[in-house]
Amino acid sequence: MIRAAMERSGKAVDAYETINDVLVNLFHEIWELEEKAIITDEFQDISNNDMHILEAIGLGKDRTMSAVARQLGITAGSLTTSMNSLVRKKYVERGRCEEDRRVVYISLTEKGRRAYTHHENFHHQMTSAALERLTEEEIPLLVKTLNSLAVFFRNYGEDRRDHV
Repeated sequence: MIRAAMERSGKAVDAYETINDVLVNLFHEIWELEEKAIITDEFQDISNNDMHILEAIGLGKDRTMSAVARQLGITAGSLTTSMNSLVRKKYVERGRCEEDRRVVYISLTEKGRRAYTHHENFHHQMTSAALERLTEEEIPLLVKTLNSLAVFFRNYGEDRRDHV
């Protein structure tokens, strides 16, 4: 329906195609650039996925494995596999809750905190680059647009499960 309405105007079709092209390619480009930017000599022993696990653990104290798995949208078993590697590489440390030994807490080591900060700096540079080319009036429109995309992506998986 939107596409049909856009086809009535050459400018709208151009906008649709440009937006489609940017969205399709942007995610791939961000993933590749992020990997190149954050995997440095100091952090060459981890992957982009590992770095996002460190980001989910964060700089706070003692997150639980189940909370981090839930935040990442993965199973605790999948997280355990990655955690074993990150503990071995000294990015993360684990500990059991004294009151309930089934609860496993995880936190970043000093090396993990350095990697987290390095990753955070990349995100800051990326966001700053997007904002520096916008006027004050354009920023709310970008925020609205990105929020709409975020809602689409968050609901997309749920919508698909509803139809299976």
